[in-house]
Amino acid sequence: MTLRAQTLNAAGMRDLFQQFGFKTKKSLGQHFLVDKDVLQCILAAAELSQKDLIIEVGPGLGILTESLAKRVAKVVAVELDEKLVKVLKSKLTHFPNVEIISGDILRITPEQLVSGGVVPSKVVTSYKVVANLPYNIASAVLRHFLEARLKPSLMVVMVQKEVGEAIAAAPGKMSRLSVSTQFYSKPSIITYVPAKSFYPSPKVDSVVLRLDVYTEPPLNISDVSGFFDIVNCGFSSPRKQLRNSLARSLGIPPQEVNLLLEKAGIEAKRRAESLSLEEWGKLTEIFAPRRKQLRSN
Repeated sequence: MTLRAQTLNAAGMRDLFQQFGFKTKKSLGQHFLVDKDVLQCILAAAELSQKDLIIEVGPGLGILTESLAKRVAKVVAVELDEKLVKVLKSKLTHFPNVEIISGDILRITPEQLVSGGVVPSKVVTSYKVVANLPYNIASAVLRHFLEARLKPSLMVVMVQKEVGEAIAAAPGKMSRLSVSTQFYSKPSIITYVPAKSFYPSPKVDSVVLRLDVYTEPPLNISDVSGFFDIVNCGFSSPRKQLRNSLARSLGIPPQEVNLLLEKAGIEAKRRAESLSLEEWGKLTEIFAPRRKQLRSN
């Protein structure tokens, strides 16, 4: 049986669940898209071409997978639920350009996913990630791809509304997640998706998020690890003033932190959420000699 447009509704999903003896697992955050307009929005945002290699995380019942397969060179779909893997292999057998991988996406590198098959690894220069991400691993999946040696050129993903807004936040509402994602990509919210667009309906709304991944970070940072150390220290007590968070996390007297912040041109009373990416870069540079001294002691 092929999943066609008419199954994109709750009744159709219930029929499919019954046909395959499938029950959703809350532990895996399984909610299946039943809104055709949202599906088309995802496909449009991904700017697909017949040359594209797509990695899909959590393909579920394969509705997005099938739509992708009709438009691109290859789809590599990674599914953790073994029962769904069997359903997908049965339903998508007539698509030779779809490869179903059974496993945990966080334990598989992008290099492993794009090697071999319809598109040999020697001609793979880029790939895209297009997925309705399970809520419980969405942030971890984004880090997995953005911090990988072989990064995607583009990610179009469905995530929880709160997570998507945090990722796309501007200075004033920044978080660790905002900084870490924007260091590697330019995020934009494509559309908001109400809970009723899924079956079963989650308790929260979602967003379609597009991440245009940089070929090089927007900051000229030689010590990326040091950059994220400073960010983590700054956000260690996000409700406190920046000088207090940094002093406490780094083990430096507040008076000295004040001087270093002044040197960076950043007011000591500001909070971490107010800093821009560029200001975190300045802090990394200014605090580097002091951090090196602390490590050597």
